[in-house]
Amino acid sequence: MEKRKSFFREYAEALVVALLLALFIRTFVVQAFRIPSGSMIPTLLVGDQILVDKLAYRFRSPRRADVIVFRFPRDETRDFIKRIVGLPGETLEVRNRKVYVNNRLLDDTGFAYHELFDNFRIPPRDDYGPVAIPEGKYFVMGDNRENSQDSRFWGFLDADKIIGRAFIIYWSRNTERMFPLEIRFGRFGRIVE
Repeated sequence: MEKRKSFFREYAEALVVALLLALFIRTFVVQAFRIPSGSMIPTLLVGDQILVDKLAYRFRSPRRADVIVFRFPRDETRDFIKRIVGLPGETLEVRNRKVYVNNRLLDDTGFAYHELFDNFRIPPRDDYGPVAIPEGKYFVMGDNRENSQDSRFWGFLDADKIIGRAFIIYWSRNTERMFPLEIRFGRFGRIVE
């Protein structure tokens, strides 16, 4: 006759299996991140919580305009999120606040500068390069071009520092206001583009 497992043992085994599965998924498939700064406004707001596809670049190379999460090159304990603007082998230049790739103007009007700052210029923020992007490296910029620590300030991003591609906002709360609690329901399920 088969011996039945105790109630406690059954639940303990189920809990261990669930934890191992969650750890596997978080490590290799999908991971959640919270947006702590305004460097990706208007695409991502402070308090957005996103899911990142960690398998995306196992099957294809990163592409221009992908929003990626990566280990910050100057401190790998910190994760950053930016948009890929320049690819390996390309020449990139920021000239008069406009981005040129291989001497062609990049259509990035959704991520441009604000007119408020038109009267003064700050290199390398407003004028940078031209630079040749080496193989295995990427040039990344925040969508909030005036308030983003990105490749203009710390250089190229190594491909092996990329964690994955941001793909969806699953939760959003205005963290700058604690009371009243402001949950941004309209952002739930929004695809990160």
